[in-house]
Amino acid sequence: MAKVTPKKKSNTGFIAVVVVVLAAGGAGLWATMQNKPAPIELPSGAPAMKAEGYLRGNPNAPVSIIEFADFECPGCGQFATLQGPDIKQRLVDAGLANFRFYDFPLTQIHQNTLFAHLSAACANDQGKFWEMHDQLFAGQPDWSTQATGNPRKLIDGYAAAIGLDMAAYGTCMDSQKHLAQIQANQAEGNTRGVNSTPTIIVGNKVYPGGLTFDELKKVVDSLAAAPAVAPAVAPAADSAKK
Repeated sequence: MAKVTPKKKSNTGFIAVVVVVLAAGGAGLWATMQNKPAPIELPSGAPAMKAEGYLRGNPNAPVSIIEFADFECPGCGQFATLQGPDIKQRLVDAGLANFRFYDFPLTQIHQNTLFAHLSAACANDQGKFWEMHDQLFAGQPDWSTQATGNPRKLIDGYAAAIGLDMAAYGTCMDSQKHLAQIQANQAEGNTRGVNSTPTIIVGNKVYPGGLTFDELKKVVDSLAAAPAVAPAVAPAADSAKK
């Protein structure tokens, strides 16, 4: 883009614009500075939900890896595209760990992210959460807030590409069927003290910003090698006297 040299003029108009912007979006700006997600509005009367997340791998694997992530977060996209394949192949498929993804949409700075989280949840109804997960992160630069004000056409294209029943998917999206579940997953992150994305939790350790695969592998190996704590054994009862 060609660079235009602005003419000198009074900055009174600029100051007025800044004042209007701050007045209109001050609360959102403060939330952004605090790295806290804006609350998701639910329909009145929506039932309370329990956080579940989306599991990849054996639920009984010796180690569990948890991620709280925002589909529009660039760091989350980098973690998914760079670390994700190794995590799946060398940890999850190898039976060393399972992996659970929790929604943590930062809606005050990523205006399109909630649509993406809803689409992944609707894909999950058809057993294809992880396929949609991968599509969303791979295409993030195309559907993000910086790229478009209407991400639906692109994201619906991902749904078709992974073979979803588009009628069922469309009904799910139009009704915002999984909005309460997304909020429950986000609330779980708030309870755990998550305030940035991606945040990885393994065992009792929290890693804001994620980990490289090598770092994560060391953590998993250390937990897998830790000796199991034997359950307390109750003392044997005295034999009955004859």
